[in-house]
Amino acid sequence: MRMAQVGVLLDREAAEKRRRYGINVFEAFVGEVLAHAGIPFEWIDSAEELARRKPDLLLAACAEEDQASAERLWTYAEQGGTVISYGGLNVLAAKLGCLRQPDIPVGYADSGADSGPLRFLGATPWERLETNAYPAAEFGAIRRERPTGDRAGAALQRFVIGKGSVERWSVDIPQTIVRFQQGIGPVLDDGIPAKDGTGAVDEGILKADDRIGMDWELDRSRTETGAPYFAFPYADLWKERLIGHLLACVTAKGMTLPFLGCWPEGVNAVATVSHDSDLNIDESAESTLAVLKECGINTSWCMIEPGFSPSIYELVKKAGHELAFHYNALDAQGGKWSEAEFARQLEWMKKATGKTRVASNKNHYTRFEGWGEQFEWCERHGIQADQTRGPSKKGNIGFLFGTCHPYFPIAWFDEDNRMYDVLEISFLTQDLDHHSLADSSVIVPFLEGVARVGGVAHFLFHQVHIHQQPPVANALRKLVAEAGKRGFEFWTSEQINDWERARRKVRIKGFGSNGELVAEGIESAANAVVYIPLPEGAEEAAAAEMRYGVPCIRKALGRASQQAVKEG
Repeated sequence: MRMAQVGVLLDREAAEKRRRYGINVFEAFVGEVLAHAGIPFEWIDSAEELARRKPDLLLAACAEEDQASAERLWTYAEQGGTVISYGGLNVLAAKLGCLRQPDIPVGYADSGADSGPLRFLGATPWERLETNAYPAAEFGAIRRERPTGDRAGAALQRFVIGKGSVERWSVDIPQTIVRFQQGIGPVLDDGIPAKDGTGAVDEGILKADDRIGMDWELDRSRTETGAPYFAFPYADLWKERLIGHLLACVTAKGMTLPFLGCWPEGVNAVATVSHDSDLNIDESAESTLAVLKECGINTSWCMIEPGFSPSIYELVKKAGHELAFHYNALDAQGGKWSEAEFARQLEWMKKATGKTRVASNKNHYTRFEGWGEQFEWCERHGIQADQTRGPSKKGNIGFLFGTCHPYFPIAWFDEDNRMYDVLEISFLTQDLDHHSLADSSVIVPFLEGVARVGGVAHFLFHQVHIHQQPPVANALRKLVAEAGKRGFEFWTSEQINDWERARRKVRIKGFGSNGELVAEGIESAANAVVYIPLPEGAEEAAAAEMRYGVPCIRKALGRASQQAVKEG
């Protein structure tokens, strides 16, 4: 099999022009989607490079909307290339016999998959005209504002051009993913509360959940007890659409495109539990340690000033738990949103715990401002993972930010939309069966939803509530039991961070003369799993494992397979 060469066009001049006028180029996040999946690709800075680089498939993330660029893309497709666009390439609309329609800020897409309508946060549909001279096909539909709204066009259009094609999604998928995960804009004021009173985010405290891309009415479900929750990991499901479509295009060309599994060989799913020390009662720490020992799991302890007694930290470390940071910027408690205060509190935490390396942080009360300042602070002060993006209210638990995947966030246009070197690990809920919070009926749907998309099931339990409220402690026990039934392993945030960074060092290069997979960096993640999609019509497809909608051969890059895998 031949491995397809994938290029991602991020036109330098087009991107600079947009940023000069204050426009974000979140389309660059397509690179993070591919990197998380371990899909090999190369960046292409301009359409001029296509004649020299000649990738088999081109993801046109950001292209110049001018005739020169259009002609180069057209020639590339005519000669057998596949061009994939996410709401762009409007300069080609007329030539393809289509009419660009007005932008749609919010709606739902039915792309024919089994997950139901997917909410999107930006689309530019095309209407096909009767004069269309090029063979074309349309798939799915996008609808305005709500799943039952007026049809606004096809979700995906395919145009045959010479020996190749243009595949155009109406939805700006990378931007939609970013706006779900990081918010529809910077946090500058309070968010919009839920009408039913379950999500009063307008309490005068700036938080991560003040700029969500979800709809209180359309995107929440309820459990059998009536507990409301955001049920759909839209960002992760859009990643699946993007990757699944790419792989389908690859295999249709008779090629393959290997990618990595989310977790090591032998690990089917991962859950994590974090604790915020808040009131810092030593007895609550002791009670929590006892429950965790009974459950047989290790967790992440986020420490807030003034902290526990020194002896508690030694017990936590001895038991194998992670000591993490809990930055307090809550004004009512004397906190302050500033890098100086972040650094001061982190230095206190290191001295109090005896830690020289602090891997992860979660902000107290999910306190958050702006867009990327805190990620900059984490970078400069050695924090590699953040857990802040999660719910602060009873009614906005679940997939509040559309994701349970660990990911590296993207910066605002003033930082050239770079990727921050901080792994975000968002959480789903806190303190289940607490007298004023959600009940434990959400555990099973959360675990099943996370397992569906291969993410992290992150639950927060405060030590003080485990200590003072027996139902909360029992909810933790229930979580561990239900997760165990479904094959989840419990990792700390530090373990998740270390694994994600290690697996991203693996570079799949192709296949050797004897058909063996050639990869670099295997020593960093020796137990990584690789999936090799089978071309259409392959004999092995009947016995293959389905991933992203295509049949794949599964291989573990462990010691047993070292002879079959070449170290670069």
